Amino acid sequence: MTDLAAFMRRHFRHFNSRVALQAAEAWVMHQRAGGRMFVTLAGAMSTAGIGRSLAPLIRAGAVHGISCTGANLEEDLFLLLAADEYEPIDDWRALRAEDDAALLERSMNRVTDTCIPETVMRHLERRLQRRWETCTAEGIAKLPSEHLFDVLDDPDLAPHFQADPADSWVLAAKEMGIPIWTPGWEDSTTGNVLTALVMQGVLPHDRCVVTGTEQMRRLCDWYLAQRGHSVGFFQVGGGIAGDFAICAVPLLIQDLHVEDVPLWGYFAQISDAVTSYGGYSGAPPNEKITWGKLGTDTPRFMIQSDASIVAPMIFQYVLDASA
Repeated sequence: MTDLAAFMRRHFRHFNSRVALQAAEAWVMHQRAGGRMFVTLAGAMSTAGIGRSLAPLIRAGAVHGISCTGANLEEDLFLLLAADEYEPIDDWRALRAEDDAALLERSMNRVTDTCIPETVMRHLERRLQRRWETCTAEGIAKLPSEHLFDVLDDPDLAPHFQADPADSWVLAAKEMGIPIWTPGWEDSTTGNVLTALVMQGVLPHDRCVVTGTEQMRRLCDWYLAQRGHSVGFFQVGGGIAGDFAICAVPLLIQDLHVEDVPLWGYFAQISDAVTSYGGYSGAPPNEKITWGKLGTDTPRFMIQSDASIVAPMIFQYVLDASA
């Protein structure tokens, strides 16, 4: 038993800590039974440095598919390319509107307690624009993640790294051949950039990036290709990253009428949202049974806590068990 596992088993005995331990143990059991795991990322987990725990887990073969927001996708590369230029804000709750306006004047984009420099966004924009122009000319459409995989292949990119590439979960996914879906990608800096380039006439259209419905079709194809393996669902946060991906199963069963499609074989979510009026991200897992996503016998865990604390612990627990 590793030090972390021993610590969690000794101290995580009640309430959300107990559920976190149960979710970690059930993931390990799911994996040892031959199951696969799909991870979704919402919020600002990349800026929070989730790659430090997620990237090793991907490289260990414990993650098989990922759905994330456009912000999480691009911010992993922002951090890789400009970590030394990020600015922490220690007393961010005491900031005045005038303080945030001063950050804007310096082109420092704040994500809660961390500021991302505008310069890295423009750096990545230039590299992406070249790829979008090439794909547009050739009539090729790629996932947002695939465009970034191409950027990571740039032979002159590595000298710009300011963070350890071992901590980049997008780079790890590329290396391991793990697909990344990004629903609602237009709600991101790079998605905004593509829109602006089309409106300016720099690009004739935006069809170099796969649409949301085609992303869903590709996800369904991927899920069907996993037949013979139970696929688990580990959701960090709420919102579109998880809602989009988990719908693949009822789509296949109820809309496409495919026979013998298994439900998701494991479900865990970390969220600080509580069940309330309209608070879907805080909806209990049982609700997903009514939508044909989970079964009555699916292991289900709802951890209402800070994902930046809980997710790395669970990832490390599973990583240690995979060694």
